[in-house]
Amino acid sequence: MAENNRLKNIVISKLAGWFPSLRKRLVDGYQPVSKVGAVPWKSLDKPLSECKVAVVTTAGIHHSHQQPFDMMDANGDPTFRVLDADTLWDDFMITHDYYDHSNARKDPNIVLPLDRLKEFVSEGVIGDLARKHYGFMGHVDGEHISHLVEKSARDVADALKNDQVDLVLLAPA
Repeated sequence: MAENNRLKNIVISKLAGWFPSLRKRLVDGYQPVSKVGAVPWKSLDKPLSECKVAVVTTAGIHHSHQQPFDMMDANGDPTFRVLDADTLWDDFMITHDYYDHSNARKDPNIVLPLDRLKEFVSEGVIGDLARKHYGFMGHVDGEHISHLVEKSARDVADALKNDQVDLVLLAPA
């Protein structure tokens, strides 16, 4: 049953890429989970040229030696993977059935712009690039939302704080 559901998701993803009207209908029918309260926003305490930057992506990208995201669970996978900026391009994989990642395989900077950020460091636009970045599989629903919000997101936020990251770029897929 789970394998049939996964195949259905892959087919729908491909069709949505080919037919914009289907993609629009799918997007319009999506009801995000809303959260009451203010968005936790913090202004920068220093110039961008002095900031350490990290990326969090929902592209399902991870190192090949890491456990793939669980594509059999209809509610997605609320866990994350730690991505090493120095070695990721040597062995990356994408485990995510909800978008066509053929272009991301050709140029993974589409979903995790590490090379562009390295250029910004060398040009002095940003101060430094974190060595660790974080990957999620963007489809999370139902019972897994609480795990994502209360556990995974907090763990990543704590790790970013411990790494003294000043700014996080969110890169959806």
